[in-house]
Amino acid sequence: MATPPSNGRPIWLAAGVRTAFLGVDGAFARRDSLTLSVPIVHAMAQRVNGPIDFGVWGAVIPNLAYANLAREIWLDAKLDPHVPTFTTIMQCSTSMVGVFEAAGILARTNTALALVGGVESMSRVQIGIGQNLSDWLRRLTQARDLSQRLAVLRKLRPSDIRLFVPEVKNRVTGRSMGEHTEDMAKDWNVGRREQDELALEGHQRVIAAQDRGFFTDLIVPVDGVAKDHFPRRDTSMEKLAKLKPAFDKTSGKGSLTAGNSSPLTDGAAAIWVGTDQGLRRLPDRVPRARLVDFEMAAVDIFTEGLLMAPVTAIPRLLARHKLTFDDIALWEIHEAFSAQVLCHIKGLEDQGFVKRKAGVDHSFGHFPRERMNPNGGSVALGHPFAATGARILSQAVKELAELPAGSRAIVSICSDGGLGTVALLEV
Repeated sequence: MATPPSNGRPIWLAAGVRTAFLGVDGAFARRDSLTLSVPIVHAMAQRVNGPIDFGVWGAVIPNLAYANLAREIWLDAKLDPHVPTFTTIMQCSTSMVGVFEAAGILARTNTALALVGGVESMSRVQIGIGQNLSDWLRRLTQARDLSQRLAVLRKLRPSDIRLFVPEVKNRVTGRSMGEHTEDMAKDWNVGRREQDELALEGHQRVIAAQDRGFFTDLIVPVDGVAKDHFPRRDTSMEKLAKLKPAFDKTSGKGSLTAGNSSPLTDGAAAIWVGTDQGLRRLPDRVPRARLVDFEMAAVDIFTEGLLMAPVTAIPRLLARHKLTFDDIALWEIHEAFSAQVLCHIKGLEDQGFVKRKAGVDHSFGHFPRERMNPNGGSVALGHPFAATGARILSQAVKELAELPAGSRAIVSICSDGGLGTVALLEV
């Protein structure tokens, strides 16, 4: 699906801010998606000199207390109530697709600046009741007298009394993303050692970035916490090798572990999307990069690998601009799992596979691993689903802004349901 962002009107991304990314039941355990988002939206609003024209926000895990999370956050942050705000969702790509939506609106209206982001509170997942019990309770509350209530009470069956506990599983297949990625790893012959090596490299890169202050202006303190929880200074190949398989525990061939998979995470993140006029409302020190183009793709989750859609989207995006891997100075690829990233790389380097799946008959060359995720990825940083898009884009914008003029970046996210989103940036 080709989706050029504008009709000649430049659209820019400017780095936003986020919370620290923390483990489930950690320091953010008492904050739900609403209350975790408000400090970030408020911090963003304090950095702008002029109006914000509209806001886009999202969360993957639903909450019955509100239908339009973006609007509730905006009002609780006590921002201008006349600003339109809407909620979007596309699983792990939520805040990235929010950026694409904002780009389309900015390119075709007289608006100039949008605040986009996402949040996930894995510590405050709302447990519901089964549909039959919900229907029964509704009929009970609608009963007008005692006889009607007794009639409804007699219709309740023990089998109707069930709780609905949300799980990190695909509804159609009934399997988790980790289980699906185990299949991908086996199909692409991605072994345990190379997964652990990539995970270790990610931790080392995040630690190095923390030590030189890379994240300092990207994270705002919330509840006194301003440092990501997950990066481990003491991890090693030996420690990673001792971890047991987390998803395939019976075949003896499981390779995905807690150490090479992204952890369940609480966090919120935001980014600016604007025109030339919109950028003038932001401080000059805020890093920015032009959103050149973007692409979305989908695959058949029963036959093509649940998280393989970016391998379709990336070649199409590059081919449209006549670019090769060597033309991209920076690669930010979301790491749901180390195995998923390695499957992507193998797929991208396979010219026959790219031709079959993306319809692009071109060799893009050897994938430059050394230019990928230079400051770490989701395995080491954490992955609050809907916040990851804004996190990875802001990080890429800051990284790209430090490179020579004309440098380009590819930012890629895979999503449950066989979906993928990819952005092409240039500084």
